[in-house]
Amino acid sequence: HLLFLFLFLSENQTCKLIGQTGYMEFSKEGDLMIGGIFSMTTEFTKCRRCVCRWNDRELRFARTMIFTVEEINRDNTLLPGVSLGYRLYNGCGSENLIRAAIEAVNGEDSRGCSSKIQAVLGHSSSGVSKVSHLSTCACLSDKRQYPTFFRTVPSDRFQITGLVQLMKYFDWRWVGIIYSTGLYSEEGTTEFVKDAGKEGICVEYSLLYSKSNEKRFDTVIATLRKSSAKVVLLFMSFYYVKIFLAKMETYNITGKQWVGTESWITQAHLASVDTKHILQGAMGFALPQASIPGLAFWEKFFDCSFSPSNTSTMCTGTEDLRTVSNDYTDVEFFRAENNVYKAVYLLAYALHALLQCQNDSNPTTGKPCVLEHIKYVNFTTVNGAKVSFDENGDSIAQYDLVNWQMTDNGSVEIVNIGQYDTSFPDGEKFKLKKDTKIVWGGNNNEVPRSVCREPCPPGTRKAINKNKPVCCFDCFECPEGTISNQTNCLICPPEFWPNEKRDRCLPKPTEYLSYKEIMGALLTGFGLVGVFLSLLISVIFLTHKETPIVRANNSELSFLLLLSLKLCFLCSLTFIGQPTEWSCMLRHTAFGITFVLCISCVLGKTIVVLMAFKATLPGRNVMKWFGPAQQRLSVLTFTLIQVVICILWLTINPPFPFKNMNHYKEKIILECALGSPVGFWAVLGYIGLLAVLCFILAFLARKLPDSFNEAKLITFSMLIFCAVWITFIPAYVSSPGKFTVAVEIFAILASSFGLLVCIFVPKCYIIIFRPEQNSKKHLMGKIPPRTL
Repeated sequence: HLLFLFLFLSENQTCKLIGQTGYMEFSKEGDLMIGGIFSMTTEFTKCRRCVCRWNDRELRFARTMIFTVEEINRDNTLLPGVSLGYRLYNGCGSENLIRAAIEAVNGEDSRGCSSKIQAVLGHSSSGVSKVSHLSTCACLSDKRQYPTFFRTVPSDRFQITGLVQLMKYFDWRWVGIIYSTGLYSEEGTTEFVKDAGKEGICVEYSLLYSKSNEKRFDTVIATLRKSSAKVVLLFMSFYYVKIFLAKMETYNITGKQWVGTESWITQAHLASVDTKHILQGAMGFALPQASIPGLAFWEKFFDCSFSPSNTSTMCTGTEDLRTVSNDYTDVEFFRAENNVYKAVYLLAYALHALLQCQNDSNPTTGKPCVLEHIKYVNFTTVNGAKVSFDENGDSIAQYDLVNWQMTDNGSVEIVNIGQYDTSFPDGEKFKLKKDTKIVWGGNNNEVPRSVCREPCPPGTRKAINKNKPVCCFDCFECPEGTISNQTNCLICPPEFWPNEKRDRCLPKPTEYLSYKEIMGALLTGFGLVGVFLSLLISVIFLTHKETPIVRANNSELSFLLLLSLKLCFLCSLTFIGQPTEWSCMLRHTAFGITFVLCISCVLGKTIVVLMAFKATLPGRNVMKWFGPAQQRLSVLTFTLIQVVICILWLTINPPFPFKNMNHYKEKIILECALGSPVGFWAVLGYIGLLAVLCFILAFLARKLPDSFNEAKLITFSMLIFCAVWITFIPAYVSSPGKFTVAVEIFAILASSFGLLVCIFVPKCYIIIFRPEQNSKKHLMGKIPPRTL
């Protein structure tokens, strides 16, 4: 068979006239035949003649098909006992391409070959194909229009999805597009704009480039200069990109990150010193690299042979491939050629299955059984490529993400920096390689920012402006107590409050009167001082209990009063610290009972003063009606009434710990809720009633003889007591947070100190500093003579 001897023909060979001769260039007969159509030559007009030039890229595709057929024929497991033949047709120009396809399908040409071709491996463009290695148009996935079409190259649909994911990964939300005429570019651009919008990526401009329309090109240049989008998608075929870059060389367009498509992103010969400022850092998806062991063109380039031959010299292996430089010699890694390789294997596996088809005894008849086996084929080639199809006839989409890294002399290294593989689960399809250097476009040392509007700062929300693209939003401040997720304002839960950046909800700090803070420590200190003074006075009274000043006016009530004052000072401590269920019930009930006990003692002492004065009058013996037993009973009765009130309060609706989130927005007040306000005010009102009664009686006894001047001290102490608690009510209601508790503690301490100081300190002064006055004679001497 022939092996590309036409490589050495003249570039100016005249094209074959349409219909003059057949279009088959190479063939090899076999038991089963497959066809291939490639544009091995490119037509152009020179001196009014149609002239063809060899297309290195298409020649490589044809050579790959021949190599793969030969490799399959050497395989004893695939198509055993059956030889595979081929016919390769050259479509020079669009009309010749169609006629070549018809000739391939009909299976007969000018040479008289009439063997039926079972399948055709199609052209590189998205036009005429059965099994294609490079037709990427997404329209070909429509099985209603193309029921017999399959391809080993990914559909543009997958490339567009990958490009959108690329933009999303680098947060490029504001991009521009320049595209060319043609189905590939126009359909691809339309689909990209649609998919990008679903991911929140906006297109600032979408400009059509035409090689023949200078006004369009001027519009492209002007837009590139004034646009704010830093990322530009160049969605064109290789042919148009080459022309576009040639024009762009003279314009100083910088600061852009160019993104390309698989049609041109691996074409290294586009690089030059003049295009460095454009292509440096460009990136895009390319067909994956693959090696095809044994596929080389060494013998043809150096006119030698690795086996003895009479027609050529022996190859030494030291020949320098760098002396021959074009597309045809770039064979270190294959990209598009691997799709040809997979397509030939696809046909071979389908024919292999066809031979085993029990419903078709004659596989050369070309019945639909061939198509059915192509649908369900699933295999892995020698070089590890997996081939299978979905319901649309599309194979698994795999792309390499490549990055252009140019040198000062204009050469380029196209570096593989990632991949996109649709066989992976969602979220893992797009991956960047780790520890791989990436060169960014636009002289950027880091990932370029391409957004119409930066994300809304913390504490603000995004609002769409109807007159602008969705990416060019406005930002408005969120209300107090809310955080922003850059899109909406979110209300924090009741027990949370925004942080300073207003991007997170943090637990609100809790506030209560603590022993550790200054106010709590001072109140605790005053309470302990009150306990100490009460205890000290008790000791003084106990050591001088037989003295007249202690015995006067019922010493038993004095000791009981001192005990109740100790309890009053101590109960103030229950108001300090974090409220709990038990502390809330204890603090109010202990306060109510101890204060009633205290006031009951004072009331008893006041009644004793009045009764003692009445007893000194002739014919009066009232003390028998209010002796020690009656005094104890009165104190017990008054106290029991308060105990009953407290029991009812705790039974019906007791106080409980409560998180007050209404007074302060940014913090929680831990306090004791009253439970039943009626219970609280009943306890307080009962204390007030006894205090007022005590004050009235003491006031009435204020002018008694000096021997009984304790009434004056009681009057003054009750005056202080009532003043404190009258002041307490408005202060208690209006004080915020922990200050409410502090006011209540202050009222307890102030009234307790008032009673302690006014009633007991003068007597202690006489006991310690004026012992001569602590005598019955001295006390009795002050009684004035009675008037008859």
